[in-house]
Amino acid sequence: MIQRIILIETEAPAKPDIGAPCNGCGLCCLHAPCPLGVLVSRRWRGACAALRWDAVQRRYLCGLLVPARPSGPRWWRIVKQFWLRRWIAAGHGCDADVVAENIPHGRD
Repeated sequence: MIQRIILIETEAPAKPDIGAPCNGCGLCCLHAPCPLGVLVSRRWRGACAALRWDAVQRRYLCGLLVPARPSGPRWWRIVKQFWLRRWIAAGHGCDADVVAENIPHGRD
């Protein structure tokens, strides 16, 4: 098993069980981008460039699904949302087989 250190917001929710609804823990997208994230991030490993931390909701969000400034006519935004959600499998439950554990760190 390959081990990596992933920096994550301390207020992020714990990773849900496989198949459980996404809770915005961000672990999957911090570990590696989804196929759409690969195109956006231009890399296969590491955090997805589209991942955004929402301090108000205290959860991670896909910046492709929640753009900073919505653009285009309403019908286009609806169609685009449909295809983006389908491509990243939004709403299909957690499929990240990543195991997270806290690592104690020393104090300066």
